[in-house]
Amino acid sequence: MFSKTVTTLAAGLALSLTASAAGAQMANHSEMTSKDIVEVAVEAGSFNTLLTAAKAAGLVGALKADGPLTVFAPTDEAFAKLPEGTVEMLLKPENKDKLTAVLLYHIVEGKVTSDQVVKLTSARTLEGDTIDISAKNGAVYVDDAQVVAADIDASNGVIHVIDSVLLPSMD
Repeated sequence: MFSKTVTTLAAGLALSLTASAAGAQMANHSEMTSKDIVEVAVEAGSFNTLLTAAKAAGLVGALKADGPLTVFAPTDEAFAKLPEGTVEMLLKPENKDKLTAVLLYHIVEGKVTSDQVVKLTSARTLEGDTIDISAKNGAVYVDDAQVVAADIDASNGVIHVIDSVLLPSMD
């Protein structure tokens, strides 16, 4: 039922990235590395759906752990782009495995900053599948999601803000 909705992130994360409201809010956290990924996301105020989903999937503890992790974080606006009812369906207890797979598809082990990602064409996610990474027209993409803010430091990793929700294949 789910297919990948996004396709790539490589040469040029250091290129100019479009600043979104979430990216602008989170940019102030770059030097505040005493806060973990969850605390940075809460403070930004643009990741309520992501945080609700992480809580429902039982992943908040993992996102607060030592890491390091790289999170491609979709904003609330990104979740709103999904077909109507998708988020509600995923949040149902009987769909916890699907929700967990979707969330883990947004996370890569290790701290992968923009200067490192320019050397990549793909990365293995904690879900087990691979996301594509590319640069097109001066922008960086993870699958088909555009990175709109990069290198938001957290004590246990880094956050890159994306404009769409990544969906693993669920065959």
